[in-house]
Amino acid sequence: MKLLGADDRRDMEIHRYPLLVYALVPLAALVLQAWLPRVLGRYAFFDLPLVVTIYFALGRRSPIQGTLMGAAMGLFEDALTHHAIGVNGVAKTAVGFIAASTGIRIDVENHAIRVILNFVLSLLSSAIYYAVSRGMLGLDLEWNWFTQLFIAIGNAAIALVLFPFLDRLQIRD
Repeated sequence: MKLLGADDRRDMEIHRYPLLVYALVPLAALVLQAWLPRVLGRYAFFDLPLVVTIYFALGRRSPIQGTLMGAAMGLFEDALTHHAIGVNGVAKTAVGFIAASTGIRIDVENHAIRVILNFVLSLLSSAIYYAVSRGMLGLDLEWNWFTQLFIAIGNAAIALVLFPFLDRLQIRD
């Protein structure tokens, strides 16, 4: 894992995409996240809006854009599901900021690093969701390490397939 100096960070390529990709990929992730758990039931071990948030935050390398992307994806996900409005927004906002900040500091072009980051940030998002739900809203949630581990593994597996596909949609200079 190569640490980058200030000059290297400024010269790093910022991933750019057509406007249609910025609109359709998050929309598809939100629709699939709302629909697939109804089909798969309790075997839905993934969080597609989180994976998309991490991908765009790592690629754009802007903490502000990562934060806004995470907040939007989380709030829209809460609106489409039975969760309290804002809980996923808080978790994905923090993860979007951390992913973008990490993208500035280390080289995230390596697929293995991106998959590991996706795994770790998925666990962090679950922990934040649990802390906000339990601590601030007083909801009686049970923390199950195995379920959270399977969700993080599912997100990493989806990232392993989705990230190279989205890399092909970049605008090249």
